[in-house]
Amino acid sequence: MSVSVKPVFDFSAQANVGRMPAWIRQPLSQGQDYGNTARAVNQNTLNTVCEEARCPNRQECWSRGTATFMLLGETCTRACGFCAVKTGKPTWFDNEEPQRVAAAVKNLQLDYVVLTSVNRDDMADGGARIFADTVTRLRQDKNDIGIELLTPDFYRCQPAAIDIIAQAMDAAPGNNQLVWGHNVETVPSLYKHVRKGSDYQRSLDLLAQAANQQDIEAKSAIMLGLDESYKEVLQVFVDLRAAGVTRLSVGQYLRPTKYHIPVKRYLSPAEFDRYADEARAMGFSWVKAGPLVRSSYHAEE
Repeated sequence: MSVSVKPVFDFSAQANVGRMPAWIRQPLSQGQDYGNTARAVNQNTLNTVCEEARCPNRQECWSRGTATFMLLGETCTRACGFCAVKTGKPTWFDNEEPQRVAAAVKNLQLDYVVLTSVNRDDMADGGARIFADTVTRLRQDKNDIGIELLTPDFYRCQPAAIDIIAQAMDAAPGNNQLVWGHNVETVPSLYKHVRKGSDYQRSLDLLAQAANQQDIEAKSAIMLGLDESYKEVLQVFVDLRAAGVTRLSVGQYLRPTKYHIPVKRYLSPAEFDRYADEARAMGFSWVKAGPLVRSSYHAEE
């Protein structure tokens, strides 16, 4: 059982910059795969970032039979001003979670899996062991499965947490490269406002250590529309490349509730295309940029 608290941030008196533009709206569709995905998630008592973070692409992704599994419960120890995942003092932990994730993956016949989690600063290893055990379990079932991690920054235990996950990957090598993602989310000047409890350099350090692992490709994501400047965004791209990151997602920030940070600007699709061109010119090998792009959007591509 987890304990939820009222949002730390209350921006209810602040309005978004304007009406949501037409290109943000997603058509609703629920094909057969949508139902299969929902059943596999619910029957195995799993959490997904698709639901907990109110992702705008859930209809599309679940209808394609893909989902991002969220490990370690549904309550986060941090209170980021942009995130819909609830904040509180988590008590949930289950050593059997890796087996349940593997069962859902087998049920859905997935070839590519994205694993993320809430921040668990209350745990000595930040939850790294569950990530490691889930990777091991998935590769035992399907050696050639593609796996993408989207981890927290493992505050207070970063080197040890990285070692735990890296050792698990070495002990259970797969035939497909593993992607290790961690999102910087925004530009450094907005961190105190947007990512309370996080640190830009700490995030870069984790990405650099992940990129330094054998057979690992590092990935990150940034959301726009929070009052960042074009120059600041490009500098984040430069910093990520210097850390060894080769995969990048760039998307529009969308306010999940009135208690979260308001949208300062809606960027046009053309602006996202420009950022994508800049990123590719800097050497990113995989780039997704667009209003509805999220860190795990079309990750299997």
